[in-house]
Order: sequence, then C-alpha cells, then structure tokens
Amino acid sequence: MRVVVTGGSGYLGTHVRSFFGADDFSRRAGRDILNPHDAAEIAEYDIVIHLAATLDKSPDAADEVFLTNVEGTINVLKHVSENAAFIFASTKDVYGRFADTFSEVPETCPTMYSGQSALEWSKLIAEHYVDFYAHQNKFRSCILRMSTVYSPPSEGNTPGLVGNWAEAIDRGERFRLPGSGTPIRDFMHVDDLSEACKAFADSVIRHGTYNIGGGRRNAISLRGLLTKLQKVSELEAVIDDEHPLPSPVPENYVSDLGRITQELGWEPKIALDEGLQTLFKR
Repeated sequence: MRVVVTGGSGYLGTHVRSFFGADDFSRRAGRDILNPHDAAEIAEYDIVIHLAATLDKSPDAADEVFLTNVEGTINVLKHVSENAAFIFASTKDVYGRFADTFSEVPETCPTMYSGQSALEWSKLIAEHYVDFYAHQNKFRSCILRMSTVYSPPSEGNTPGLVGNWAEAIDRGERFRLPGSGTPIRDFMHVDDLSEACKAFADSVIRHGTYNIGGGRRNAISLRGLLTKLQKVSELEAVIDDEHPLPSPVPENYVSDLGRITQELGWEPKIALDEGLQTLFKR
C-alpha cells in the first residue's frame, strides 16, 4: 500500500508520515497542492492523508487561506484513485460557538456561520468538496474534525498551543493564558491521530465524518494543562496573570468520541501525562 501525506513536513505531518513510512507531498519536498501538475501524482497512492493547509486566522490572510484550503484540496481530490482512502484533516472549530451547548460535542452539533475565521470556514467548505468528489469518483473518504492535537517538536515547524507552551516553559519565557486558564479542552497526541487514520484505512467504511480528540479522559482546563506541563518538565512557568488573553470560542470543548469508537473501533491510547513527556527534549 502506497501512502502519501500532504503537508508531510509540517508540525503534525512529520510525525504522521513517519508513522506510516509515507511519502511527503509538501513544498519542502518540492510538491505543491496548488500546482495541478504536482497534484496529478496523488493518483499513484492507495492512502492519501491530507494535512496541507494554511492555518493563519488573521483577516488579512483570508484570500490565501481559501486558496490553499479549498482550491488546493480540490486539486488533490480530483486525482484520488477509485477505492483509495482519502483522509481529510478538518477542525472542531467548524462548530464555532454552538459547541458550547454540549458537554461533549457530537458530529450533529450545528455548523452554521457564527463568526468563524476564514480558516475554520475554509475547512467546512472543503468538507463538502470531499463528500462530492468521494462519491463522484468512488473513493473512500474520512473527515476528521480534530480537537487540540499536540506533537513532539520537529525541525522548522511552529508548534500548536501545547507545544508552544512547552517551549515557553523550557526557555523561561513569559506567556499569557486565554480566559485566565479556565477554558477546558481535550488533548490528543499525534500518534493517536495516526492510529485513527490507520483505523479508517483498515476498515470497510466508505465514508465517515468523525469528531476526534482526547475525549473526556484527556480533558482539562488550560491552567490544569499548565500544571501538568510544569510537573512533567520539572520547570516553573512564567505566567502573566495580570494580562490574560481573551476567552476562546467555544469556551469549553470536549469531543464526543462515540461515533468513531463505534464505527472504527478507535479511541485515544496515549494518556495526557504520558504524551506531554514527549514534548521536552532530555
């Protein structure tokens, strides 16, 4: 089975590619999803894990975000082979503020526009193209609406929230907590993401949309996460509690993993304490 990871040199893609022994489809590897000639190479693969995206939430980046995340995804989708498995990395933030009405957010949570940035909206638009091309061209498709995924550091990549905090603690840098640290998130290690991709690829499911994250067992407040990072690293964080960042939207988010567990037999295996240890180089 030939596997390719778009964005395979990125923050998450580096680790997913290593897990599968996959080929790297990224600009660093000389291939660009916005180049139709490059995208045609996707036809050679049995499993396509599509992580490549522009992740900028700033208003000025909207045009670039829609170009990469929608048009780039279409370029890839057009070349996925019949019966190949296509896995699309979407985001929990397609739900926006509606997620706050659930203690554990299911896939049935509304996805109507509620102030999401171009990033979240581009992912939702791309989901619809995944559904269309998968049925039109008869390949298997999996949409993963990911909660907060973290991974060990990798060269040349900007970490996400958890990795950024780990690096700040390691360097003794001062940083601020969103909402004074009270918001709750569920956290998932990148290796569990890879296992979820494998679970779909190995399954008989033709099409599925799943919320994926650490679930209730790996859910904690942001301040609680900070406490765990300090314990694991044996370092003290330097926090600016006088100037907290605004509370995120939604305020709290925990993934309902019922559907993906039932259909794919997947659940996160890496506990938060264990996973956080991988963020610190010792």
